[in-house]
Amino acid sequence: MHDSPDPGDRRDAVCVVGAGASGLAAVKNLRELGFQVDCYERETAVGGAWNWRHDRSPMYAGTHLISSRPLTEFPDFPMPDSWPDYPHHSQVLSYLERYSAHFGLGEHIWFGMEVVSAVPLEAGGWEVTTRSIGGGSSRTSRYAALVVANGHNWDPRRPSIPGEFRGRVLHASAYKDPSLLRGRKVLVIGGGNTGCDIAVEAAQQAGQVWHSTRRGYWYAPKYLLGRPADQVNDRLLRWRLPLPARQWLYRRAVRLTTGDLTRFGLPEPDHQPYESHPIVNSQLPYYLGHGRITPVPDVTSFDGPEVELADGRRIEPDLVITATGYRPRFEFLDPGLLDADEHGRPDLHLHTFARKNPTLAVIGLVQPDAGVFPLAHWQSVAAARWLRLRQTDPARAAEVQRTESAKPLASWSRRRVVKTERHWFEVDHVDYLRSLESLLNEMEPVA
Repeated sequence: MHDSPDPGDRRDAVCVVGAGASGLAAVKNLRELGFQVDCYERETAVGGAWNWRHDRSPMYAGTHLISSRPLTEFPDFPMPDSWPDYPHHSQVLSYLERYSAHFGLGEHIWFGMEVVSAVPLEAGGWEVTTRSIGGGSSRTSRYAALVVANGHNWDPRRPSIPGEFRGRVLHASAYKDPSLLRGRKVLVIGGGNTGCDIAVEAAQQAGQVWHSTRRGYWYAPKYLLGRPADQVNDRLLRWRLPLPARQWLYRRAVRLTTGDLTRFGLPEPDHQPYESHPIVNSQLPYYLGHGRITPVPDVTSFDGPEVELADGRRIEPDLVITATGYRPRFEFLDPGLLDADEHGRPDLHLHTFARKNPTLAVIGLVQPDAGVFPLAHWQSVAAARWLRLRQTDPARAAEVQRTESAKPLASWSRRRVVKTERHWFEVDHVDYLRSLESLLNEMEPVA
């Protein structure tokens, strides 16, 4: 790497924001189509959310993949066959480091550099201002296109709970080691995968554990019929089994494995299977059945040493962990560029392509029922080919844009999902990949 990027006009080069898994895939696939790339990463190494050394990483000591290895790896860079079905976060980081080294991506990444603004130019392209995290001066360069891959699991969504609590409250993003739980009375708020995982860790370490969930969810085991559960779902999707049939099979499988968890006090789901992000946890029923986790409803207020619950009960934890997720944040972009609504939800074709600016793409902004890495790979392949098509055949590019923009949301996104911020970017990975394949076919040269 050079000491600083060349100032001024970078001509046909592409600016990539972030060197996590999605950013690395973008750099690699753009380079393979011949683009010059400058990737800016605010941290000092690759890995993004998977690099636990980074300030913004949500990783904690016990984090493992909840999607299995074959459905998580990049299609052109497999994980070792000797690895477990659900690798540890440290293995995932080493995988991303080896991916970067294998494809020679490091020489295109500017570490310790943060993008503070990206503004589209009237004549086309982008004016991107960067600043050194170490306090150096900012500088501005011009690029032909902007690819955003800064992740959406780093800005904590904190619940607004009235009152004051005398104990300690921390978001799951600040939870790193189970020693924090040892001997404590712990309340975990949040029914997603992270909340369930931390509740299970607390059941092994804490003196008492309450788990607060606002609604009921469908809880799937990590293994089904002797295989990782997402691989069974993947097969059903590839068989194009109708959704009602898959929902019936899901309910049947849950009845035969985890069983009816409402008998332990968990609320009944208010939606059908596949209408929310899957909760994959084989240990939660075990610790519920052993009385090590006590399900409780939503928290309504804090009152000194006490926490009041929606059913009127009061409990006295000394540690509250809010596993309430993250909100997507693109502070360097005008929200209008992403067609964001009043709640901040971007409206992007395939959750990737800006509708008003053909040189803006977002990679990794999806919440699939399998691993994100393969989707980020094909998103970035599509973005790279789209940018190349705009250069080589502008008329064809305009036709592709007209065709794609006419496709309804339901053709590539889940038709019915729970209407919460957590489910903004839900997709079934097989259907989504088919939509990306359709776009790639649209961009093929006409014979």
